[in-house]
Amino acid sequence: MVDVQNSADYRDVPLAKVGVKGLEYPIQVLDRVKKVQHTAARVDLYADLPRHFKGTHMSRFIEIFHRYREDLSMPRFLDMLTAIRIDLDAESAFGSMIFPYFIEKNAPVSGLPGMMSYECQYQGWVKNGGDKHFTVAVSVPVTTVCPCSKAISSRGAHNQRGMVRAEVELGPFFWIEDIIAAVEKAASSPVYSLLKREDEKFITEQGYDNPKFVEDLVRDVYIDIKAMNLFPRFSVEAENFESIHNHSAFAFTRYDKE
Repeated sequence: MVDVQNSADYRDVPLAKVGVKGLEYPIQVLDRVKKVQHTAARVDLYADLPRHFKGTHMSRFIEIFHRYREDLSMPRFLDMLTAIRIDLDAESAFGSMIFPYFIEKNAPVSGLPGMMSYECQYQGWVKNGGDKHFTVAVSVPVTTVCPCSKAISSRGAHNQRGMVRAEVELGPFFWIEDIIAAVEKAASSPVYSLLKREDEKFITEQGYDNPKFVEDLVRDVYIDIKAMNLFPRFSVEAENFESIHNHSAFAFTRYDKE
């Protein structure tokens, strides 16, 4: 059959990224407790397209991703992108994969288990010649209690849920659970999926005794991730969904070893 996308193009316009966006697929990733975790991802896969080709071969992105889906540990994600680049005879390939990562988490007093979901993202690119780049981002829900509200109020203090996103550039091997633990440690209190009354009492009082501005939260996460001494670059951002304002509070910082 005629291969239209492989025909010549004379407009002299190279394309930086061509591929598939929003692919939803079951995958497997490493799990520190259970060894392997089955989850589902939303995937974007791209390669560059030289000026002389009319189109890329979209089906090959899916073919290659399907081969790698049962082992998408962090280094394997880059192997998958390299396979895409070579198969499409491209100079570079790019990929992003967003997926929920589940951890069984016990309530702090009753000890009852529940499943917590954390949004994770792999992003990477590979280039002809061996250049590569890979980051992992984890979004962690937390609770914060306002230090100012506590200081000026005679009854209680306002609190809110927030979301902390830590993005690290891959150095040595690490577990997603360690990033989650660093974020939850820095919050006024963690968030749980299952709480009994005794648990709710505990985390309410824990948060009140440990008030944090969004600035405090970002700085404390930064300090703990830097102390791991694993990542050449990372960033931390936090958004507090304010309970007494019609806007969010936000803070961001980044680290670059160089």
